[in-house]
Amino acid sequence: MHPSLSKVLVSEEKIAERVAEMGRDLTEAYAGKELTFVALLNGALFFTADLIRQTDLPSRLECLRVSSYGDGTTSNGAPRLTGAEGMDLKGRHVLLVDDILDTGHTLSKVARLLATYEPASLRTCVLLEKHGRKQVEFQPDFVGFHIPDEFVVGYGLDYAQRYRNLRCIGVLSEAAIQAG
Repeated sequence: MHPSLSKVLVSEEKIAERVAEMGRDLTEAYAGKELTFVALLNGALFFTADLIRQTDLPSRLECLRVSSYGDGTTSNGAPRLTGAEGMDLKGRHVLLVDDILDTGHTLSKVARLLATYEPASLRTCVLLEKHGRKQVEFQPDFVGFHIPDEFVVGYGLDYAQRYRNLRCIGVLSEAAIQAG
């Protein structure tokens, strides 16, 4: 276990198993269709890349940059979004992919924006759904894992842009948070 973690919530092996399972679910759900993945950067980069490789579908990839945490451990509730200009989603089957559903503000805002691009369908997929934090009524279509209300890092999730490279998902220790 990494010294900055107080515990591991989801092991590297469990992540790989679940992402493969989700890839099979998506292949079945979108059989015979081309799927456009819209990844929310930076956090969903690892998850989206692995998820695309686990599907057996013709695919496209678009990326949006969203920031709602800054260098803190709680969402500021006002996500900033860049990169949507020029995306061609009209008539396409779109899967919006994010690393974590926390307050719900980010996914609901981005989903509303993508709907204005007139996709044939729009669904959402998150690696993690955190219990007890939602401030917006929003339910993703595909969820990897349900986790408790703890600050997690690894597999793309960060604290002040660090820890994304951890292969597991773990709870950041209080000492690591205090050290900044």
